[in-house]
This record gives sequence, C-alpha cells and structure tokens, in this order.
Amino acid sequence: MGRKNQNAFIKKQKEERKRKAREEKKAKKEARRSLPTSSKLEDMMAYVDEHGNIVSGTPEDEENKQKEERKEERKEEKKE
Repeated sequence: MGRKNQNAFIKKQKEERKRKAREEKKAKKEARRSLPTSSKLEDMMAYVDEHGNIVSGTPEDEENKQKEERKEERKEEKKE
C-alpha cells in the first residue's frame, strides 16, 4: 500500500515540473516576441576584418575610424 502512495506522489512531482517548464517556456516565448525585430538586410549583415574578427560595420568604416584615430594621435603628439 505504501508503494501506491509513493507512485502517486512521484507522478504529481513530475506533473508539477512539466507545468513549471511549460510556463517558463511560454514566458520566454512572449519575451522574444516583445523584442523589436528588424528584417532589413543591413541589420543582418556581418563583416569579417583582416584579423578574422566579426564586426558590424563595413571594412571601409573600420578603416576610416582607424585613420581618424591615427590623425588624432598625431595631433596630440605634435601638441606635446
């Protein structure tokens, strides 16, 4: 008789875990749906730089940023 009660208890525990898992999954799904999505091609693009790192900007943008940084460094060096 004790075995029957134990099986019922285990069954209830499993049902409770499954219910919690379903609720969590539903909450995650709703959270993903609430996030803004963009289907623009520009937003989906990723670029690889010369070192193999993935960057969001085009290689030309990255080069221009580096050139500007170098110019600023040179200006600072001249000031000193």
